Amino acid sequence: MDSVKAKADYAAFEERVRRTVYVDNLSPQVNESILKSAFNQFGNVQKVEFIPNYAEESNMPCCVLVEMDSPELAKELVQAMSNQPFMVFGMPRPVRVCAAEMEMFEHRPQKPGTKSTCQWLEPQNPDFTIADKLKELTRRHAAEASFLLQYQLEEEEKLAKQQVEALEANYKKYELIEKILKDGTAKRLGHHYGINEFDA
Repeated sequence: MDSVKAKADYAAFEERVRRTVYVDNLSPQVNESILKSAFNQFGNVQKVEFIPNYAEESNMPCCVLVEMDSPELAKELVQAMSNQPFMVFGMPRPVRVCAAEMEMFEHRPQKPGTKSTCQWLEPQNPDFTIADKLKELTRRHAAEASFLLQYQLEEEEKLAKQQVEALEANYKKYELIEKILKDGTAKRLGHHYGINEFDA
């Protein structure tokens, strides 16, 4: 019975992988609600699962697994975003989307008929040097990622400020136009310059 259940659980997991897409290049300010609003236009989103960035002390996620209703919707989503840029949260940095893979899921069942083993590497083990280099590379990557993240947040703050300023400036223009239309200024200027469109 355990074997039958394990096979059923693994088959269900495989189906979940097929209907899930991997999204990265996200703004750190994006949350689950924003993502669901963005992706619901392609079909119903069942689940959003952020992938923590363990290289950062803050574990701030910049990528996510988005589970759709069906594998067909997931394929359509990947195809649509491959053909044209798609931005989330108004940031001028298109997100990247691809089909999810099993290794991307933090919690996944073990494939029936296989087993996992772990062991400590001794210094004399040939793989010890490789593992040591990978550890050093991880530290270097974490430092680079931290710098890039800080730069990214600063740029997004600048952009947000520019967007607010542009919105306020446009709003003031529309207010001014509405005012001169209501108080008759536009009509008087029209008569002065021989423009009759304001007589209606």
